[in-house]
Amino acid sequence: MKLSFSEPTPPPYVPPPSEAPPKDIVTLPWAAPLHWLTLGWRDLRACPLISLFFGLTFWAMALILGAVFRNTPEYTMTMASGCLLVGPFLALGLYEVSRRREQGQTPSFSASVTCWNSHLRSMGMLVGVLMVLELLWGRASLVVIAVFFNTGMPSSVGVVQAVFNPDNWEFLLAYTVVGGVFAALVFAIAVVSIPMILDRDTDAITAAITSLEVVVNNTGVMLLWGALIVLLVAASLLLPWALGLLLVGPLLGHASWHAYRGSVRWL
Repeated sequence: MKLSFSEPTPPPYVPPPSEAPPKDIVTLPWAAPLHWLTLGWRDLRACPLISLFFGLTFWAMALILGAVFRNTPEYTMTMASGCLLVGPFLALGLYEVSRRREQGQTPSFSASVTCWNSHLRSMGMLVGVLMVLELLWGRASLVVIAVFFNTGMPSSVGVVQAVFNPDNWEFLLAYTVVGGVFAALVFAIAVVSIPMILDRDTDAITAAITSLEVVVNNTGVMLLWGALIVLLVAASLLLPWALGLLLVGPLLGHASWHAYRGSVRWL
Protein backbone atom coordinates (compact mmCIF):
# COMPACT_ATOMS: atom_id res chain seq x y z
CA MET A 1 0.00 0.00 0.00
CA LYS A 2 1.39 3.34 -1.08
CA LEU A 3 1.05 6.27 1.29
CA SER A 4 0.66 9.81 -0.02
CA PHE A 5 1.38 12.90 1.95
CA SER A 6 -0.07 16.24 0.97
CA GLU A 7 2.15 19.27 1.24
CA PRO A 8 1.11 21.74 3.90
CA THR A 9 -0.78 24.76 2.63
CA PRO A 10 1.44 27.83 2.74
CA PRO A 11 0.19 30.65 4.95
CA PRO A 12 -1.57 33.51 3.16
CA TYR A 13 0.60 36.38 2.09
CA VAL A 14 0.34 39.39 4.34
CA PRO A 15 1.85 42.53 2.80
CA PRO A 16 4.20 44.47 5.03
CA PRO A 17 2.87 47.67 6.54
CA SER A 18 3.27 50.72 4.36
CA GLU A 19 6.23 52.93 5.15
CA ALA A 20 4.38 55.99 3.87
CA PRO A 21 3.47 58.45 6.62
CA PRO A 22 -0.22 58.27 7.60
CA LYS A 23 -2.28 61.01 6.07
CA ASP A 24 -5.79 62.17 5.38
CA ILE A 25 -6.99 63.83 2.17
CA VAL A 26 -8.93 66.96 3.10
CA THR A 27 -12.29 67.72 1.50
CA LEU A 28 -11.73 71.21 0.14
CA PRO A 29 -14.27 74.05 -0.01
CA TRP A 30 -14.75 75.94 -3.25
CA ALA A 31 -13.14 79.04 -1.74
CA ALA A 32 -9.88 77.19 -1.00
CA PRO A 33 -7.98 78.36 -4.14
CA LEU A 34 -8.65 82.01 -3.28
CA HIS A 35 -7.43 81.38 0.26
CA TRP A 36 -4.23 79.84 -1.12
CA LEU A 37 -3.64 82.89 -3.28
CA THR A 38 -4.15 85.17 -0.28
CA LEU A 39 -1.57 83.23 1.75
CA GLY A 40 0.79 83.20 -1.22
CA TRP A 41 0.52 86.98 -1.53
CA ARG A 42 1.50 87.34 2.14
CA ASP A 43 4.59 85.19 1.58
CA LEU A 44 5.54 87.18 -1.50
CA ARG A 45 5.25 90.49 0.36
CA ALA A 46 7.28 89.12 3.27
CA CYS A 47 10.17 87.97 1.02
CA PRO A 48 10.06 90.17 -2.09
CA LEU A 49 13.71 89.82 -3.17
CA ILE A 50 13.77 86.01 -3.09
CA SER A 51 10.41 85.94 -4.85
CA LEU A 52 11.68 88.36 -7.51
CA PHE A 53 14.66 86.10 -8.25
CA PHE A 54 12.39 83.16 -9.02
CA GLY A 55 10.05 85.48 -10.89
CA LEU A 56 12.96 86.31 -13.18
CA THR A 57 13.46 82.62 -13.94
CA PHE A 58 9.80 82.21 -14.91
CA TRP A 59 10.01 85.34 -17.05
CA ALA A 60 13.10 84.00 -18.84
CA MET A 61 11.22 80.77 -19.64
CA ALA A 62 8.40 82.83 -21.17
CA LEU A 63 10.85 84.72 -23.38
CA ILE A 64 12.42 81.45 -24.56
CA LEU A 65 8.97 80.00 -25.29
CA GLY A 66 8.07 83.07 -27.32
CA ALA A 67 11.28 82.80 -29.34
CA VAL A 68 10.55 79.13 -30.09
CA PHE A 69 7.03 79.97 -31.26
CA ARG A 70 8.29 82.66 -33.62
CA ASN A 71 11.03 80.52 -35.18
CA THR A 72 9.93 76.86 -34.90
CA PRO A 73 6.21 76.83 -33.97
CA GLU A 74 5.93 73.06 -34.36
CA TYR A 75 7.96 72.70 -31.17
CA THR A 76 5.90 75.19 -29.17
CA MET A 77 3.84 72.53 -27.41
CA THR A 78 7.00 70.62 -26.56
CA MET A 79 8.57 73.72 -25.05
CA ALA A 80 5.34 74.60 -23.24
CA SER A 81 5.21 71.16 -21.68
CA GLY A 82 8.88 71.50 -20.79
CA CYS A 83 8.09 74.74 -18.98
CA LEU A 84 5.29 72.97 -17.12
CA LEU A 85 7.87 70.37 -16.15
CA VAL A 86 10.60 72.77 -15.07
CA GLY A 87 8.30 75.32 -13.43
CA PRO A 88 7.30 73.29 -10.35
CA PHE A 89 10.93 72.42 -9.67
CA LEU A 90 11.96 76.06 -9.89
CA ALA A 91 9.12 76.74 -7.49
CA LEU A 92 10.83 74.50 -4.92
CA GLY A 93 12.67 77.56 -3.67
CA LEU A 94 9.37 79.35 -3.20
CA TYR A 95 7.95 76.33 -1.38
CA GLU A 96 10.96 76.44 0.93
CA VAL A 97 10.32 80.11 1.71
CA SER A 98 6.66 79.42 2.53
CA ARG A 99 7.59 76.32 4.54
CA ARG A 100 10.06 78.25 6.69
CA ARG A 101 7.61 81.07 7.28
CA GLU A 102 4.95 78.58 8.30
CA GLN A 103 7.36 77.06 10.84
CA GLY A 104 8.34 80.45 12.21
CA GLN A 105 11.84 80.32 10.70
CA THR A 106 13.58 83.05 8.74
CA PRO A 107 13.70 82.30 4.98
CA SER A 108 17.07 82.67 3.27
CA PHE A 109 18.12 82.87 -0.35
CA SER A 110 20.80 80.18 0.01
CA ALA A 111 18.32 77.71 1.49
CA SER A 112 15.79 78.42 -1.24
CA VAL A 113 18.22 77.61 -4.08
CA THR A 114 19.72 74.50 -2.43
CA CYS A 115 16.64 72.94 -0.82
CA TRP A 116 16.51 70.20 -3.47
CA ASN A 117 19.92 68.77 -2.42
CA SER A 118 18.58 66.51 0.32
CA HIS A 119 15.70 65.23 -1.83
CA LEU A 120 17.64 64.51 -4.99
CA ARG A 121 16.72 60.83 -5.32
CA SER A 122 12.96 61.27 -5.00
CA MET A 123 12.96 64.41 -7.12
CA GLY A 124 15.03 62.66 -9.79
CA MET A 125 12.52 59.82 -10.07
CA LEU A 126 9.62 62.22 -10.31
CA VAL A 127 11.49 64.23 -12.94
CA GLY A 128 11.90 61.04 -14.95
CA VAL A 129 8.17 60.29 -14.90
CA LEU A 130 7.24 63.83 -15.88
CA MET A 131 9.91 63.91 -18.55
CA VAL A 132 8.42 60.82 -20.21
CA LEU A 133 5.03 62.51 -20.20
CA GLU A 134 6.60 65.66 -21.62
CA LEU A 135 8.20 63.73 -24.48
CA LEU A 136 4.94 61.92 -25.26
CA TRP A 137 3.12 65.25 -25.20
CA GLY A 138 5.56 66.82 -27.61
CA ARG A 139 5.38 63.86 -29.97
CA ALA A 140 1.58 63.82 -29.88
CA SER A 141 1.41 67.55 -30.67
CA LEU A 142 3.72 67.07 -33.65
CA VAL A 143 1.52 64.24 -34.93
CA VAL A 144 -1.60 66.43 -34.69
CA ILE A 145 0.09 69.25 -36.62
CA ALA A 146 1.45 66.84 -39.23
CA VAL A 147 -2.02 65.33 -39.80
CA PHE A 148 -3.72 68.69 -40.38
CA PHE A 149 -0.81 70.35 -42.19
CA ASN A 150 0.23 67.57 -44.56
CA THR A 151 2.02 70.03 -46.84
CA GLY A 152 4.67 70.73 -44.20
CA MET A 153 5.05 72.36 -40.82
CA PRO A 154 3.41 75.82 -40.77
CA SER A 155 5.08 79.04 -39.75
CA SER A 156 4.14 80.82 -36.54
CA VAL A 157 1.75 83.00 -38.58
CA GLY A 158 0.22 79.86 -40.08
CA VAL A 159 -0.39 78.34 -36.65
CA VAL A 160 -2.09 81.51 -35.39
CA GLN A 161 -4.26 81.68 -38.51
CA ALA A 162 -5.17 78.03 -38.11
CA VAL A 163 -6.17 78.49 -34.48
CA PHE A 164 -8.40 81.49 -35.15
CA ASN A 165 -9.86 80.22 -38.41
CA PRO A 166 -13.37 78.78 -37.82
CA ASP A 167 -12.87 76.42 -40.75
CA ASN A 168 -10.09 74.63 -38.84
CA TRP A 169 -12.21 73.69 -35.85
CA GLU A 170 -11.17 70.03 -36.20
CA PHE A 171 -7.51 70.97 -35.81
CA LEU A 172 -8.24 73.24 -32.86
CA LEU A 173 -10.36 70.56 -31.17
CA ALA A 174 -7.75 67.83 -31.65
CA TYR A 175 -4.88 70.06 -30.55
CA THR A 176 -6.80 71.21 -27.46
CA VAL A 177 -7.87 67.69 -26.46
CA VAL A 178 -4.37 66.24 -26.84
CA GLY A 179 -2.76 69.11 -24.97
CA GLY A 180 -5.46 69.13 -22.34
CA VAL A 181 -5.09 65.43 -21.55
CA PHE A 182 -1.36 65.66 -21.03
CA ALA A 183 -1.57 68.97 -19.16
CA ALA A 184 -4.20 67.52 -16.80
CA LEU A 185 -2.07 64.44 -16.16
CA VAL A 186 1.06 66.48 -15.44
CA PHE A 187 -0.95 68.81 -13.18
CA ALA A 188 -2.53 65.91 -11.28
CA ILE A 189 0.83 64.26 -10.63
CA ALA A 190 2.76 67.42 -9.72
CA VAL A 191 0.25 69.64 -7.91
CA VAL A 192 0.93 68.10 -4.49
CA SER A 193 3.84 65.69 -5.01
CA ILE A 194 6.69 68.19 -5.30
CA PRO A 195 5.94 70.25 -2.17
CA MET A 196 5.18 66.98 -0.36
CA ILE A 197 8.66 65.62 -1.13
CA LEU A 198 10.18 68.84 0.18
CA ASP A 199 8.05 68.73 3.33
CA ARG A 200 8.05 65.02 4.26
CA ASP A 201 10.95 63.60 2.23
CA THR A 202 8.69 60.85 0.86
CA ASP A 203 9.48 58.73 -2.17
CA ALA A 204 8.31 59.85 -5.60
CA ILE A 205 5.66 57.09 -5.97
CA THR A 206 3.98 57.90 -2.67
CA ALA A 207 4.04 61.61 -3.47
CA ALA A 208 2.59 61.13 -6.95
CA ILE A 209 -0.17 58.83 -5.67
CA THR A 210 -1.06 61.32 -2.95
CA SER A 211 -1.26 64.09 -5.54
CA LEU A 212 -3.58 61.98 -7.69
CA GLU A 213 -5.72 61.21 -4.62
CA VAL A 214 -6.10 64.91 -3.89
CA VAL A 215 -7.24 65.59 -7.46
CA VAL A 216 -9.63 62.62 -7.54
CA ASN A 217 -11.20 63.44 -4.15
CA ASN A 218 -11.50 67.17 -4.90
CA THR A 219 -11.88 67.16 -8.69
CA GLY A 220 -14.02 70.28 -8.95
CA VAL A 221 -11.89 72.42 -6.62
CA MET A 222 -8.63 71.27 -8.21
CA LEU A 223 -10.04 72.00 -11.69
CA LEU A 224 -10.86 75.48 -10.42
CA TRP A 225 -7.32 75.80 -9.07
CA GLY A 226 -5.86 74.70 -12.40
CA ALA A 227 -8.12 77.14 -14.26
CA LEU A 228 -7.00 79.99 -11.99
CA ILE A 229 -3.37 79.12 -12.68
CA VAL A 230 -3.99 79.17 -16.44
CA LEU A 231 -5.93 82.46 -16.27
CA LEU A 232 -3.32 84.22 -14.14
CA VAL A 233 -0.46 83.04 -16.34
CA ALA A 234 -2.35 84.03 -19.50
CA ALA A 235 -3.11 87.47 -18.04
CA SER A 236 0.54 87.97 -17.10
CA LEU A 237 1.60 87.13 -20.67
CA LEU A 238 -0.63 89.90 -22.03
CA LEU A 239 1.60 92.57 -20.53
CA PRO A 240 4.49 93.80 -22.71
CA TRP A 241 7.38 91.32 -22.73
CA ALA A 242 5.35 89.07 -20.40
CA LEU A 243 6.51 91.14 -17.43
CA GLY A 244 3.48 90.02 -15.44
CA LEU A 245 5.25 86.74 -14.75
CA LEU A 246 7.66 88.56 -12.44
CA LEU A 247 4.73 88.80 -10.02
CA VAL A 248 2.41 85.97 -11.01
CA GLY A 249 5.12 83.29 -11.06
CA PRO A 250 6.19 83.74 -7.41
CA LEU A 251 2.59 84.25 -6.31
CA LEU A 252 1.53 80.90 -7.77
CA GLY A 253 4.62 79.22 -6.34
CA HIS A 254 3.87 80.36 -2.79
CA ALA A 255 0.16 79.60 -3.25
CA SER A 256 0.96 76.08 -4.47
CA TRP A 257 2.69 75.34 -1.18
CA HIS A 258 -0.45 76.34 0.68
CA ALA A 259 -2.52 74.25 -1.75
CA TYR A 260 -0.51 71.22 -0.64
CA ARG A 261 -0.74 72.08 3.05
CA GLY A 262 -4.47 72.65 2.77
CA SER A 263 -5.11 69.42 0.84
CA VAL A 264 -3.13 66.86 2.88
CA ARG A 265 -3.42 66.45 6.65
CA TRP A 266 -0.72 64.37 8.33
CA LEU A 267 -1.89 62.10 11.16
